[in-house]
Amino acid sequence: MKIAKRLLISTLAIGMLTSIVSAKEVSFKGKTIEWIMPYKAGGGTDKWGRFYAPLLSQNLPGNPVVVIKNMPGGGSTKGANFFAKRASKDGLTIFASSASTQIPFLLGDKRVRYQYKDWNAVLSSPTNGIIYVSSKLGVNSIDDLDKLKSEKLKFGSQGATSMDLVPLLAFHLLNIKTQPVFGMKGKKSTRLAFLRGETNIDFQSSSSYLKNVLPAQKEGRAVPLFAFGTLDENGDLQRDPTFPNLPHFGEVYEKVHGKKPSGEAYKAWKTLFTASFPSQKMIMLPKGVSQDVIETYQNAMKKIVATEGFKEMSRIQLGDYKQTVGAKADKLKDIATSVNDEDRQWIRHWLTKNYRVRF
Repeated sequence: MKIAKRLLISTLAIGMLTSIVSAKEVSFKGKTIEWIMPYKAGGGTDKWGRFYAPLLSQNLPGNPVVVIKNMPGGGSTKGANFFAKRASKDGLTIFASSASTQIPFLLGDKRVRYQYKDWNAVLSSPTNGIIYVSSKLGVNSIDDLDKLKSEKLKFGSQGATSMDLVPLLAFHLLNIKTQPVFGMKGKKSTRLAFLRGETNIDFQSSSSYLKNVLPAQKEGRAVPLFAFGTLDENGDLQRDPTFPNLPHFGEVYEKVHGKKPSGEAYKAWKTLFTASFPSQKMIMLPKGVSQDVIETYQNAMKKIVATEGFKEMSRIQLGDYKQTVGAKADKLKDIATSVNDEDRQWIRHWLTKNYRVRF
């Protein structure tokens, strides 16, 4: 009985010690979390990250300092490759993934040295893309789309294999002839080029449009044409609740062609759109982190979205979109970073034919 009692006491002590150690392992008190942002400061994803950074600090155990480290280059693959190779496994390094990181991965871009299956998503933020033109073109709405056929349209782009692939393919499907100006360093650069009059057609994500383009729209300098749209539970395109007066891409396609969208090109576009916007921005933990760390981040994200006032604050900053957290976010990551071979081959062929992209 004495031996059994001693064993019981020892077991309880070990259990308490393990619990304490485990708690220390997921406490970030006095620590700094480095958030790798593979874009320049000021863009849509950067603004999204700076919205979430203080909320993470407030809701992670120990209230760590969350510092955003901007690491642009390679169409965002530079920062992604760095994260895949150098991220610490203790939860002190996280990554901001967006469509410009996901599309090169889906295409099999030779610059990619990362695997999404290795990473864990703890937050998935949907967004939308808004196509807009200069008011100098004499266009007031999508009803004036025919006027653009005789105009010389310049589109600032980060590259054909970046997130810009979605609008480039959309222009192709809508018979909108544009001259891409490649080499832009980010969406902030494309927006500034538009506002300076160097280009006359552009697209921005919802948060960037609300903050940076809406003032120009109110001044009469920018005219929104359409939004890409959102997906309902059946996977069909719907109007964006943040921009309910703008038609979605499917509506514009039907207006141009007199029929609902279909065919290989549209199927490829929808694959890219689905990968780029319903799960457009994600917070990633690297390969090798413990389940305790993953659950700690998941719990913190659940607390954030359940906080009183978060929904309104998020709506103002990011648009009227539901944030996905926990295990559901990781499932969406799997969907957003998957493409079948048929669609991948079609897209690669189209890119090679139209933009001389080599794979």
